[in-house]
Amino acid sequence: MVLVGAVPPLMLKTAANPNGTPLEVFDNIRKGTALDRSQFYQDLTIPFYGFNREGVATNQGLRDSFWLQGMAGGIKGQYDCIREFSEVDYTPDLKAITVPTLVIHGDDDQIVPIDASGRLSAAIVKHAKLLVYPGGAHGLAQTEAEKFNADVLAFIKA
Repeated sequence: MVLVGAVPPLMLKTAANPNGTPLEVFDNIRKGTALDRSQFYQDLTIPFYGFNREGVATNQGLRDSFWLQGMAGGIKGQYDCIREFSEVDYTPDLKAITVPTLVIHGDDDQIVPIDASGRLSAAIVKHAKLLVYPGGAHGLAQTEAEKFNADVLAFIKA
């Protein structure tokens, strides 16, 4: 199994999860999805791919592809999944994993911060391997495709 920039165990900031993201952030995602989805997806591409970081060139093709995927999806499913990726605690699911697992995460992921997700998931899943991409954004499978594909292939072959 490979988890890439994945949200588990829990994205929401709680007393038990102080590194999580405040509920207001997810409420704003709901608002953007419900009221101005097209612009929301355009704007989200910037932190998603780290295009707001110094020295990172914007890739318009990635931005357009991301927007197109967002607009092709159904708004009800997109709206409903916000609760699933933010407020559901997946710790029991992580504990139940028994297959070799690779956790890949960028340490500059502005969408799913590594300390609230990737590092915790790797600690919870038995025998998981954590692979951190220095400076990596959330969309690292696209922005670092060659390295990402090689790492996943090496894991599969191992």
